[in-house]
Amino acid sequence: MFVLVEMVDTVRIPPWSFHRHLNDAIAEELNKKLANKVVFNVGLCVCLHDITQLEDSYIFPGDGASHTKVHFRYVVFRPFLDEILVGKIKGCSAEGVHVSLGLFDDIVIPPESLQQPAKFDEAEQVWVWEYETDEGAHDLYMDQGEEIRFRVVDEVFIDTSPSGPGAEKEGPSAAAAPPAEPEDKQAPYTLVGSVSEPGLGLLSWWNS
Repeated sequence: MFVLVEMVDTVRIPPWSFHRHLNDAIAEELNKKLANKVVFNVGLCVCLHDITQLEDSYIFPGDGASHTKVHFRYVVFRPFLDEILVGKIKGCSAEGVHVSLGLFDDIVIPPESLQQPAKFDEAEQVWVWEYETDEGAHDLYMDQGEEIRFRVVDEVFIDTSPSGPGAEKEGPSAAAAPPAEPEDKQAPYTLVGSVSEPGLGLLSWWNS
């Protein structure tokens, strides 16, 4: 679930932090910059593990701060594919079951990856497994807050960094154009899960 990632960055230390030990000041700045942030194609950064190398520090003209190139290792949340995790159902929608691990919420189990046959109850806004028995079908509801065991089958990274000025700003006619509709905010990192195997799904299903 967690991995150590080697990174390199140039850290700026303001003058009012010069009285501190350099490693402590750099560690604080790195955590300010990276903790609880998603790095594209890396994962969700959690906390600094250690600093492996400090290169020379420089002070540039017009800037009283020091700039130091730092080699360090960071703890990153990035489950490997096929890993089995246990989370809680955050909610359901027509797109699937949304799961939270506490520290990470952008997990979705699409309809085709649920125990089959499954149906979406529009009135209750919940997915239902129509479990077949000798006595007929029993509806097993995937209610919000229930613990669920799932397999990680895919991960999706989306580059959400700001883009430069678009072509729509070029030319005099753009000034009269109506404002664009705001786009839905996309998650920079999403895990795709599956519960379509025996033993996966709500813990209460198998415990009973």
